[in-house]
Amino acid sequence: MYASFFYFIYKVMLRHRCGIHQFSNYTFLLLLLSPINKPVMIICEDLLFSHGAKIQNYTSGEFIFEEGTEPKYYLQIKSGTVKLTSLLEDGREFIHGIPFEGHCIAETYLFNNKSYAINAIAITDCEIIKLEKSKLKDLLQKKPELIFNIYSYTADRMHYRYLTSASFMFQDPLTKLELVMNHMKNYFGFKEKYSFAVPYTRQQLASLTGLRIETVIRTIKKMEKLKIVKLDNSKIYF
Repeated sequence: MYASFFYFIYKVMLRHRCGIHQFSNYTFLLLLLSPINKPVMIICEDLLFSHGAKIQNYTSGEFIFEEGTEPKYYLQIKSGTVKLTSLLEDGREFIHGIPFEGHCIAETYLFNNKSYAINAIAITDCEIIKLEKSKLKDLLQKKPELIFNIYSYTADRMHYRYLTSASFMFQDPLTKLELVMNHMKNYFGFKEKYSFAVPYTRQQLASLTGLRIETVIRTIKKMEKLKIVKLDNSKIYF
């Protein structure tokens, strides 16, 4: 069941190239209606609404929150896709993650008194469920089993971060890109050489690895010559 779901998400990402083309409402309708692939909400929407949650709409490119601001709400994506980013000193964007429908956003900040250290920006038009921080704490006291749901989600993200952060130990851009591609390929269950079509653009690979776009382009061409990847127009097969 979960393998089918992640493969479905991979096909959606591959088809729409998140960040270049917006996901259509039709795509997310398919995601919602699929009996096998329907994503699980971290916290049931009805439960959130019954405790005072509201929906706020954001347009593509709009900030949901900015670095340095105070966390006041539990945020859960009802529809759309979001990117969590930081700006590097040279102006480049670094992407920490791309949560989508059903995911919560930066939930760990609700359990300390620190300001956001990242930005959350809508990639597509989004509907975000917002529940005040104090009301979330009341809900968790009534239903402590929800803490396990949140913690499990956070643990999955941390596992992914630990795996991908290994790439930053290496200076060689080829090693960085190969590590990221290899992790994604294994995550989606692909085994054969060139069977995995990388669902990210070169710009997104640059943002995910902290490399410059020019470096990514040169390195991918080098990887093609070394027969590590195969190129078909703009698509990268690993």
